[in-house]
Amino acid sequence: MNFVPNPDWQPLASGSGQSNGGVWVTTDGWVVKRLVPGAEDVRHHAYWQRQALVAESGIVARTPGLRAPKYLRVLRDADGISLLSEYVESAPIDAINLALALGRFAKASIAEPEWGARDVLRDRMATVERRGGWEALLELEELDEPLRTALRALWVRRSAALAELDGLPRVPTHGDAHPLNLSGRHGNDVIAFDWEQFGFGPAGFDLGYLLIAAALPRDEELFDDLLLAAGGDTSVRRGAVLTAALTAASRAAWSLDQPSPGDHVERLVALEPIIAEAGP
Repeated sequence: MNFVPNPDWQPLASGSGQSNGGVWVTTDGWVVKRLVPGAEDVRHHAYWQRQALVAESGIVARTPGLRAPKYLRVLRDADGISLLSEYVESAPIDAINLALALGRFAKASIAEPEWGARDVLRDRMATVERRGGWEALLELEELDEPLRTALRALWVRRSAALAELDGLPRVPTHGDAHPLNLSGRHGNDVIAFDWEQFGFGPAGFDLGYLLIAAALPRDEELFDDLLLAAGGDTSVRRGAVLTAALTAASRAAWSLDQPSPGDHVERLVALEPIIAEAGP
């Protein structure tokens, strides 16, 4: 039987994950998220059943820093999976408090599940290589010469950068630490949504994603404050810098072929000090 949302449910704006089949609020005040089949590799960053496994396992139900919303049930059928979770009101959370929450979550004492995402950046950089790399990006007039030089150098040493990330401590990661996914409150902790890319990754990984999403102006003092809030040690800083640099450049390059490219190039330019720091 095909899944059909109840006509009384109210649709919610939601993320664009590869397995996302829609999100609604029921008349009883629960959220229904529909997952549709996609990537089947349990280690792939977009493994389509991962959010259901997060819900069923309870692995991040009570973790410090970040935790999942309360799940009512997981319903599986021939066409996909429906997740029922509590409705959580959005609450304004500033970047420093988000960084604090990410730092606490990275120190959570949980075992790495066999279905958690791994090698996210390595897989994504391989995709970028297949699509021609960053060459078109380097021709943009919005990039000044120091930024072009830093990006060229980072592309040349991308394998070394990935190896450097592999050598950092491995910690729990949400995987998509965008403020829209980190918008609920539970005391001092954040209720986080869209756990599709949950897994273990290098220290600083989630902070790197937050740096991109926050589109920080060229404010190195704020960057230092965020790093201090998230843990402050050299591994966290290096992991955040490399993650932000590789991801921001790759997203900007990808956006050049899109009908609605968004602000990826603008965010890359705002992160120029981080791109420069990502060098050897």
